[in-house]
Amino acid sequence: MLDTVASLGSLVFLGFILGMRHATDADHVIAIATIVSRQRSLRGSALIGAAWGVGHTLTILVVGSAIILFGIVIPPRIGLGMEFAVGVMLIVLGVLTLTGMGRVIGQATGYGHTHPPGPASDDRIHAHGDFVHRHVHGPGAAGHGHREDATALARLDVRFRGLAPYQWLRPLVVGVVHGLAGSAAVALLVLAAVRDPIWAMTYLMLFGIGTIAGMMLITLVLSAPFSFTASKLPRFNWQLRAASGLVSFAFGLVLIYQIGFVDGGLFTDHPVWEPH
Repeated sequence: MLDTVASLGSLVFLGFILGMRHATDADHVIAIATIVSRQRSLRGSALIGAAWGVGHTLTILVVGSAIILFGIVIPPRIGLGMEFAVGVMLIVLGVLTLTGMGRVIGQATGYGHTHPPGPASDDRIHAHGDFVHRHVHGPGAAGHGHREDATALARLDVRFRGLAPYQWLRPLVVGVVHGLAGSAAVALLVLAAVRDPIWAMTYLMLFGIGTIAGMMLITLVLSAPFSFTASKLPRFNWQLRAASGLVSFAFGLVLIYQIGFVDGGLFTDHPVWEPH
């Protein structure tokens, strides 16, 4: 009896380790990179990683519990559809990151709008929220050229920054979508090794906690170059952001093609889904 409990305990602990490993999957890293590219603090990035992990864990627990406790079988087309949603989401994240990059690039490199320098002015690159731009600074509002909240994102920040959902909704939703794509595979893996529902649920819980911890570490590593270059190397910062958006967009296209027409055949008459 004790040997059985010890074996199950070791397996459950393995769930935590595999959860941390699960956070390093390529689609997870690419998705979270496009989100933390806008962050300028390591603390904020770690919280974004935690929000992603919570969303992922919630879905794993809900879908995984339904499979383990009630024996629900997910049809191939639905399973492929959940994985297809990840590809769509990566494309959307890439587009959102790339949207407006032309204006940011122009301002950061000095090829955007210019103001004639005055005797008490200072031409500098700076940011309002997520909007990086360059113009003359001087004494008073006239020297600045616009109010601090005179950008679209700044207005949103002023209006909604006090609301927790505004800060964490996007990584939470991204985590939920990723959880949908991987929940069936995780649950089936648990069922193959653990027959006791309580231990299986414990495994899922620790797998989710491991995923949260792993994603927090990953976001800290990913956000470091974005945070450092935001103020010190603005040109390199927008290059990093553009690269993250392009990678997310391209990876999403490849994933959609593979799931829709090649490996999965979602859009064919005979879809084939093997959770992995």
